Amino acid sequence: MTFYRHSGPRSYLTSTMTDRFDCAYCRDNLHGKKYVKKDDKHVCTKCFDKLCANTCAECKRPIGADSKELHHKNRYWHEDCFRCAKCYKPLASEQFMARDDGKIMCGKCSSREDGNRCQGCYKVIMPGSKNVEYKNKMWHEECFKCFDCNQPIHTQSFMTKGDNFYCAACHDKKFAKKCFHCKQPITSGGVSYQDHPWHSECFVCNTCRKPLAGARFTSHENNIYCVDCFKTDVAKKCHGCNNPITGQSSRKQCFVCMIYVANKLGLPCISTECKVELTDSVLCLLGISCTNIMASDKL
Repeated sequence: MTFYRHSGPRSYLTSTMTDRFDCAYCRDNLHGKKYVKKDDKHVCTKCFDKLCANTCAECKRPIGADSKELHHKNRYWHEDCFRCAKCYKPLASEQFMARDDGKIMCGKCSSREDGNRCQGCYKVIMPGSKNVEYKNKMWHEECFKCFDCNQPIHTQSFMTKGDNFYCAACHDKKFAKKCFHCKQPITSGGVSYQDHPWHSECFVCNTCRKPLAGARFTSHENNIYCVDCFKTDVAKKCHGCNNPITGQSSRKQCFVCMIYVANKLGLPCISTECKVELTDSVLCLLGISCTNIMASDKL
């Protein structure tokens, strides 16, 4: 909708003729009489009203020389006829709307007739008032509210769920995934581990607090560890070499015949020549000979 404001009425009537001119139509002497100058012609008021005056778009009568005239897009009105077609408010010095059906309306009535309606209160959104537009629908700014907390969203960011709008805080509280560690909403990013969501800042080593997103890690008793901390603080140590057993290798070279070890310690043993890796047999300590039982790789 386009609204206009008129510059004001005009009058054709000029001052009394002081020179000797005749009316261009009836040839009457105009000296001492009121007249109108029309297209460089001097015209008496009677001939002007009859032959030259514009017709009022409202009352369909001539706009005489002694009347005030308003015009808009090749249409003319008496000053008193230029009123809102709905409430009859005079519009000579007011904002108005020229409708396609030829009617002139004030801004308020035109908005009620043709204006956009708020999707919240269903009242007309008046021109110049603050409003929010989303997907070709409009709301008064104060009617565009969060569905959960019922507070106006204004210029804040918002999210949609179905036909409802939510401020960022309510949307996160109601719909965002909760971190498995801190139980707070995950608003962006995050890590998934064992079908549980985590904040990236919460997915850290249980010992050194190093972030583990994108890094190698392992878990133990529901805790996660970086590789270094797992080796140092959690993994069992090999009794042969005292290095951590991480599962990366079976370290069979450390499972040597314990009879040989006993021999080294000066303990009696019936098999002094035995010095094999325990991959094919289990050896008992202190004088019991080797048996053909397969050793387990696990401790």
